[in-house]
Amino acid sequence: MIPPPGALPFLDALGWGAATVSPLAGDASFRRYFRVVDGERTAVLMDAPPPQEDTRPFVAMARWLDERGFLAPAILGLDEAQGLVLLGDLGDVRLRETADTEGDELALYGDAIDLLVDLATHPAGPLQPYDRAVMQREAALFVEWYCPAVGIVPDVAGYTAAWNAVLDHALAAEPVTVLRDYHAENLMLVGSARRLGLLDFQDALAGHPAYDLVSLLQDARRDVDPSIEQAMLARYMGATGVGDDFLRAYHVLGAQRNAKILGIFARLWKRDGKPRYVGLCPRVWAYLERDLSEPVLAPVARWFDENLPPELRGDPLELTR
Repeated sequence: MIPPPGALPFLDALGWGAATVSPLAGDASFRRYFRVVDGERTAVLMDAPPPQEDTRPFVAMARWLDERGFLAPAILGLDEAQGLVLLGDLGDVRLRETADTEGDELALYGDAIDLLVDLATHPAGPLQPYDRAVMQREAALFVEWYCPAVGIVPDVAGYTAAWNAVLDHALAAEPVTVLRDYHAENLMLVGSARRLGLLDFQDALAGHPAYDLVSLLQDARRDVDPSIEQAMLARYMGATGVGDDFLRAYHVLGAQRNAKILGIFARLWKRDGKPRYVGLCPRVWAYLERDLSEPVLAPVARWFDENLPPELRGDPLELTR
């Protein structure tokens, strides 16, 4: 992975012309990341090429978070036309690997929950609403991509109707900023105090605070034990005073997010040639089925029972071999 042609002049103009640039990471989108090292100082170069990517939402949200005391990467330089952003470096220590190796999940996840408690005290940023139309469009990714991938022709009208019957529970009376990719691989532990740093928030919307708990506690990339999930839900509910309505929202949003992710992973395989993501589908199915067992999701659970037999709930690549 090499930097785009405009990267070196961009860095030079910002006083980083003598720095070395090495690949850091890519993700499921078109964005790529590089570490920039100049002596003792380091930064991160984001390459978000237009028209596929737009740097403005990331930059605006990074500044919004910083103004409210949250740790997001500082914006050190920006070239919107090329899709280049030079970011402050939050380091390499992620919650994911720390939880895997140190095992102190209750403390680590507790800090992540406390951040969401704090975030919910702030009125939502200047964001588009996470409303019924957006949720339906996202949920539809399941019937558009996963179902064809496993050879199913689903009842699309029935699917939409089933979600319509439950989505009222997921609409926030007082929306908050929902980061929407708040999980262990996007949470950095920064400095000796291991302060939580935030990444990957460019898709933030104004919606229900339960959504980011789902992202964290029903993590598509890492197994979260049900006991941790329950303890963290209790921690959030105790700190905020929310009740059963919140739990119903949590499970509806959990089912919606997991159905969406199954569709996205199938799309990454079929359309984008990235088959590694479908290997995560069995974990996502486990979360989805846990949510579907909740009474509030009975209409959606019924649709799944009528359209997706258990033997087609898994890794679509393996199921179609």
